[in-house]
Amino acid sequence: MGKTARVPRMSGLLAAAAAGALALSALPSNAAPSEPTRASTDLATAFQEAAATYDVPREVLVGVGYAESHLDGHNGLPSQAGGYGVMHLVSNNKNPTMSQATKLTGLPVEKLAKNTAANILGAAAVLDSYADAAKLTDRSNLGKWYEVIAKYSHSADAPTGRLYTDEVYKIIGQGVNAAGVTTEPKKVTPDRGAYAKVAPLGTRTPTSVAAVDYPGAIWNAASTSNYRVGRTAAISTIVIHVTQGSYAGTISWFKNPSAQVSAHYVIRSSDGQVTQMVAEKDTAWHVRTENPYTIGIEHEGWVDQPSWFTDAMYRSSAAVTRNIADRRGIPKDRAHIRGHSEMPNNDHTDPGPNWNWNYYMELVNGGNPNPPTYNFTTYGTGVRVRSAPSLSASIVTTLPGPTQVFVICQVQGDPVTAEGTTNNWWAKLRDQGGYMTNIYIDHPDPKLPGVPEC
Repeated sequence: MGKTARVPRMSGLLAAAAAGALALSALPSNAAPSEPTRASTDLATAFQEAAATYDVPREVLVGVGYAESHLDGHNGLPSQAGGYGVMHLVSNNKNPTMSQATKLTGLPVEKLAKNTAANILGAAAVLDSYADAAKLTDRSNLGKWYEVIAKYSHSADAPTGRLYTDEVYKIIGQGVNAAGVTTEPKKVTPDRGAYAKVAPLGTRTPTSVAAVDYPGAIWNAASTSNYRVGRTAAISTIVIHVTQGSYAGTISWFKNPSAQVSAHYVIRSSDGQVTQMVAEKDTAWHVRTENPYTIGIEHEGWVDQPSWFTDAMYRSSAAVTRNIADRRGIPKDRAHIRGHSEMPNNDHTDPGPNWNWNYYMELVNGGNPNPPTYNFTTYGTGVRVRSAPSLSASIVTTLPGPTQVFVICQVQGDPVTAEGTTNNWWAKLRDQGGYMTNIYIDHPDPKLPGVPEC
């Protein structure tokens, strides 16, 4: 089916975004919008209306958004690459999606950066324009969007572009259920076009195998403009970072000569894949004045969003850290394995309060602390976590639901009724590293097979 040039209809979401455009355009770049409208926070509606306005499949929009941000706008704060919002609209020397979105929608940068509905609409407009340029006429064929999505990433090179786009298609294939947005799993065969001839990032060669210090890593060199060859001090400290962005996006940023930043390793959230970008003998730029004696390990995700910190990531990262420490004689303790926020002369907050240091350090030291006994997903919204299996116990936190959690045992407590089910078995969660201990889910699941009693 052919497509004609499109003028966006003034939907309820677009009208809400446009209404505040004039006032927001005067805000300083670090200001947050005052009271967001309900429309601007209703992600499901935002995706639906942006998809309809620009004839971009909803699965594509959600897939890109989830790959970039897990559908979290992070209160308008930028990624390390200068990207904003759920859809990571960017303005840097390699990625012009923010300026393109401004031109295509007529909305100011402040609105596109800080209003979720506008941000999604802007990304849809950019994807639509790329689809036009690619002469993509069959918009409903998800497999045909591959090269359009790859272009949206503005990756530093073709292998990184394929890494990014393959991840989006993996998400489309698995479906999404997060932040009130749901897409059904779709079996899609991606039409990679020119990318079919691009070797996936991680394809090992004798040269790449020889380049890595950690045997399980993929070698993908950072730009030589982003690190210093050699060292001026002995290596004595390993620094834990969080990327404030996606895995593929971080790799691409470290390959951008203008970034002026790098790390030795980057680790993926979903499966713990490890990419090495700077040789350990060289000085990556990750902790300002403390670079000469440190090795930096970046972890995909955002400080304020614990969903990125998977068990696969923890275990993979701990294996890297243990290997480095053993090879270099670095003590495996918190005096020598530190967070970015703990380093002198630095103003960053990563890895933040959601990083489970107790669990991580036990893994680094070769233990298998609190192994997941049973992994299940809560349902509904506002699932409460209490300090004891009693409805009168204090509420420690609330899980947004559906949320994947690790249960170590179960205990009988107060009966809980929800969605027509009543049960008095409470699931005890794995220790979260000292900041949440002896906690139970206020959740009416039956006693789960194989889960021991406390």
